[in-house]
Amino acid sequence: MRAPGGPRLLLRRLREVMAEPVTAQARLDRIVVLIASNMVAEVCSLYVARADGPLELFATEGLNREAVHLTTMRPGEGLVGLIAATAEALALSDAQNHPAFSYKPETGEEIYQSFLGVPVLRGGATLGVLVVQNRARRSYSEEEIEALQTTAMLLAEMIASGELQALAGQPSAVAVRKAAALQGQPIAEGLGLGHVVLHQPRIVVTKIVADDANAELARLETAIEAMRASVDALIDSSDDGGEGEHRDVLEAFRMIAHDRGWLRRLREAVTSGLTAEAAVERVQNDARAKLQRQTDPYLRDRLHDLTDIANRLLHQLAGQSLVLRPDELPDNAILVARSMSPAALLDYDRSRLRGLVLEEAGAASHIAIVARALGVPAVSDIPNISEIVEHGDALIVDGVTGEVHILPAPEVEAAYQEKARLRARRQDQYRALRDTPAATLDGVPIGLHMNAGLLIDLPHLEETGAKSIGLFRTELQFMLASRFPRLDSQETLYRAVLQAAGDKTVTFRTLDIGGDKRLPYMKANDEENPALGWRAVRIGLDKPALLRIQMRAMLRAAAGRRLRLMLPMVSTVDEYRRGRALLDREIAFLARMGRAPPASVELGAMLEVPSLLWQLEEMVSVADFLSVGSNDLMQYLFAADRDNKRVSGRFDTLAPAFLRALRRIAEAGERGLAPVALCGEIGGRPLEAMTLIALGYRDLSMSATSIGPVKAMLLSLPLAPVRAEVQALIAERGDCSSLREPLREIAERHGVRL
Repeated sequence: MRAPGGPRLLLRRLREVMAEPVTAQARLDRIVVLIASNMVAEVCSLYVARADGPLELFATEGLNREAVHLTTMRPGEGLVGLIAATAEALALSDAQNHPAFSYKPETGEEIYQSFLGVPVLRGGATLGVLVVQNRARRSYSEEEIEALQTTAMLLAEMIASGELQALAGQPSAVAVRKAAALQGQPIAEGLGLGHVVLHQPRIVVTKIVADDANAELARLETAIEAMRASVDALIDSSDDGGEGEHRDVLEAFRMIAHDRGWLRRLREAVTSGLTAEAAVERVQNDARAKLQRQTDPYLRDRLHDLTDIANRLLHQLAGQSLVLRPDELPDNAILVARSMSPAALLDYDRSRLRGLVLEEAGAASHIAIVARALGVPAVSDIPNISEIVEHGDALIVDGVTGEVHILPAPEVEAAYQEKARLRARRQDQYRALRDTPAATLDGVPIGLHMNAGLLIDLPHLEETGAKSIGLFRTELQFMLASRFPRLDSQETLYRAVLQAAGDKTVTFRTLDIGGDKRLPYMKANDEENPALGWRAVRIGLDKPALLRIQMRAMLRAAAGRRLRLMLPMVSTVDEYRRGRALLDREIAFLARMGRAPPASVELGAMLEVPSLLWQLEEMVSVADFLSVGSNDLMQYLFAADRDNKRVSGRFDTLAPAFLRALRRIAEAGERGLAPVALCGEIGGRPLEAMTLIALGYRDLSMSATSIGPVKAMLLSLPLAPVRAEVQALIAERGDCSSLREPLREIAERHGVRL
């Protein structure tokens, strides 16, 4: 049975109803009558999702009208609840024998056999369910299902506009945009309150019904060709001539752009009477709804790709750039993205950024490092965040706990505003300590140094009162460049860093790439265990020209100054000696060229690999200094990938085994001639810093934001008694998985400020 007039006539009539100056309830009543008539159905009903969960009957033609605003269905309850839970259409010729059928006596629907229901979707969220029913048993055609889905799009816009808020039968409002508290992984500390800015903004479709279907079809075909060309250009620009997983991913992306089934659905939607933009939005809505319910990683990736392709097509139709221009950033902006490169983040105006929320990024990723350098609170591992939120939504980012609050309630926002004020006052107190010497309560001086990797980090050196830059990550320059940085550009950066540091020392770490740190212009080396593979100093020693150019740039930049550099991921004393030989060769070359040498040159080693624990005496006898990279040392000691959420949280940095290893390193430094520092993340947390100082460490390097809290702890630390108790605790409690609570008790007992 075909609907009289078809979907185009229905859409035109619905558009007329939408424009009428009537009440919201009268408009809904007219709409369900029109749909029932067009679909040749005895019943048409609209259920709308409420903010407290249930779906409420808002309008009906054919059922008992007294049930409107009284009948409700929980998600998953009955056929209506099933559609809401699955976000998929359901067509039945014998509805009452379906296992999910739920009888509501007040509606009078027991006489109807056939049932067709579709979700009312917007942005992947289910806002309601639209249903038609017939007394006779019949099968609904694909055309009828498509027509009802198209009609549901119009209703989605009506619900999203807020027009129905006053109609809800209960105090709970319509769930147009639900408040939500999501838990992610904190990757940069701080609190941010602001409004969502999508890094790749979505196009808001305002015109749904087409005036000329043929013209819309032509617009769609033109946009499809332009979108395909942009995808081809993207793949060609990423082609390094090699094979591998990244190439397979890009080719899968191209296949989706040419997928006949997807393109057929787009064309059918336009033919039914939608604008090209509305057709893409409807197909994309279906993809988003499925994406949010998928658990298989492969399917989720493919649906992600489909959403990305649809987004590209929408931008082609609208004639807009796919990525937000940095100068378009409003005040109090919280950037939201699936993922983002460090270079993209640096393009934005820092003064307007209040936070960053990502779907994918580890705490040790380069985007996390840059966010910390900028002082931007950041949270990652929030699935589908770029699909859940909309541009302009109020958002709170807690970079301490990893919580993200979408459309927070007034009381939640007030609580976080107070928390932000307390944090600001605390930061003021820390800044007041800038010129106070860093020493324990009983007078033991401790060097608090700063980690850096970008020129924008350097002002923090003066602001925090840090003693020096204890770690400058040189690989960030390489990561942000589009090609391998030449000698001159490296020299320019290192000289600028040294000049900005003034009379304070800078310790440069040579290029630490490989593993999870891949250069975009360097052919990837596929490895089953990249963290254990060809990386850091291993690359430098195998490709000595690369390491020598970097050393040469540092030597030239440090003319007349003290130069400290260190080799990452040293596994044997021999590797250090080979690195020393390359440095000596470059020093000799500098002299032959008649260039001014540094006033002094020191070469240290990062202690990150457990093998050095059994070469400590030899290492301290040859190295000028050692710096413990606690992040990698921890992951290698426990064989736990720090970016793998399943295992990274299983082991505590305050476990006896790890603390004993750290103590052994500190003691070797005390016995030998080489000073030992620590530059990992644990040095920037007050409880861990207290423990490290008790183990014998006298130099800690950390992020700029950590220096204030650690110094405040330090000034309240009576080292002698705390050291005795910590040492005894580590010796006695070797069977514990963590000493965190006993260490906290020691701090409280001695009045240490944590």
